Amino acid sequence: MEINEIIEQRKSKFNSLQDKGMPVYSKADASRIEISRVLHDFKEGKKVCLSGRVVARRLHGKAAFIDIRDATGKIQLYFKESIIGAEKFGLLEFIDVADFLGVEGELFKTHTGEPTLKVEGFSVLAKSLRPLPEKWHGLKDVELRYRQRYLDLIANEAVRNVFTLRSRIVKSVRDFLDGRGFQEVETPMMHSIPGGAAGRPFKTHHNQYDMELYLRIAPELYLKRLLVGGLDKIYEVNRNFRNEGVSTRHNPEFTMLEVYQAYSDYEGMMKLCEEMFAYVAMQLWGKTQITYQGTAIDLTPPWQRRSFAGMVKERFQILPEDDTETMLQKLKDKGFARDKNRLSRSQVTKIIEDILEEDMQSSPTFVTDYFTSLCPLARTKKDNPLLSERFELYIAGLEIGNAYSELNDPLEQRRRFEEEIRDLETAEKKAVDDDYVIALEHGMPPAGGLGIGIDRMVMLLTDQPSIRDVILFPLLRPEGPHTE
Repeated sequence: MEINEIIEQRKSKFNSLQDKGMPVYSKADASRIEISRVLHDFKEGKKVCLSGRVVARRLHGKAAFIDIRDATGKIQLYFKESIIGAEKFGLLEFIDVADFLGVEGELFKTHTGEPTLKVEGFSVLAKSLRPLPEKWHGLKDVELRYRQRYLDLIANEAVRNVFTLRSRIVKSVRDFLDGRGFQEVETPMMHSIPGGAAGRPFKTHHNQYDMELYLRIAPELYLKRLLVGGLDKIYEVNRNFRNEGVSTRHNPEFTMLEVYQAYSDYEGMMKLCEEMFAYVAMQLWGKTQITYQGTAIDLTPPWQRRSFAGMVKERFQILPEDDTETMLQKLKDKGFARDKNRLSRSQVTKIIEDILEEDMQSSPTFVTDYFTSLCPLARTKKDNPLLSERFELYIAGLEIGNAYSELNDPLEQRRRFEEEIRDLETAEKKAVDDDYVIALEHGMPPAGGLGIGIDRMVMLLTDQPSIRDVILFPLLRPEGPHTE
């Protein structure tokens, strides 16, 4: 049957229900309880009220069995004409799979031992005018799954489980930090100057002030203002926006965790990071050994470290004193970036990191010794000012985290901001964030800062190959003209 025929048929049933005096969009009974609770505390003869979506129906003369499901579980309903009356029993022929019912009755078990509700009364909470994805084959079209996530969640229990786990992961992260005395804060999502990370921002406009604003690419500079203000241990689970490419690892709108701790450094952030991942894995799975896309990963601290400076010297002969043009030429000499004529420092770094990701496909690895020229917000190493106190975290080939010993010298910070701006393409030029420099001039304590990509963390801990599988509504290419 064509979809338009099904819709018309269901609309006809909708009209029939109304004509027979059955309201179609009723309110749920306030005394309803979750199905999982009924099943867990099952007691024959107990009277309960339940609500849920119809997922199966079987009519047998003057009796009928209908299965309903809510977010917590599924239960069988038993309807009998002699109990609810011929008139109301007759309304069941207008009930379809996907409709929502509210029911009340008495619990019992069938002769096969299945928990069942003997229905004494029911109402229609919502009529579904479209059919659900075919039950046995589920929703297999990947593009449709992302575009119509509500159908994906209905059809695929494994997908629902991923997003349940995502919520548990974020809660565990908060529990971990709260338990260590960190304070959760909120900072602006609209910035007058984009900063805190390398990335192309989305632009917007505020009418009353007639000012151009940018959706934040990172909350870092605002969070460090709070360190100046005396909040020594803070974190934010935040939404960031970068007007860049879309891939299995990138979505223009994504979730980050940023953590800052006064009187700490990047070594302290390493320890915090290791302990946090181990804690979350234990909360989720009761162990620190996981599998990601067929590869065994052990999250037990301590994790290995590798030197960025050492790796790029060995593979590309790139040195920390090289300027951007020299780095680019050395990449070209090794067969990379051949079609590039000019790149910013952050773009060169991205090319190098994408290449190096291939070498870190299993054990958690802190990549340290980044060039100071590539880290405008990080403190330099005392024994080598060409290298910074920074790490990036790779697990199973995914770049998941980034951390610094934060630069708190306002004069050096201004110099680096100005140098960074000179290196940008004309179209990407931006102003120095003078207010941030002024904040540093009031004194910021030495601190460690950590950023973790929550979406990638969820990918890792739920064994999902694409970032789209852990974001409920990822950004998709516009559809063509709608057709049934």
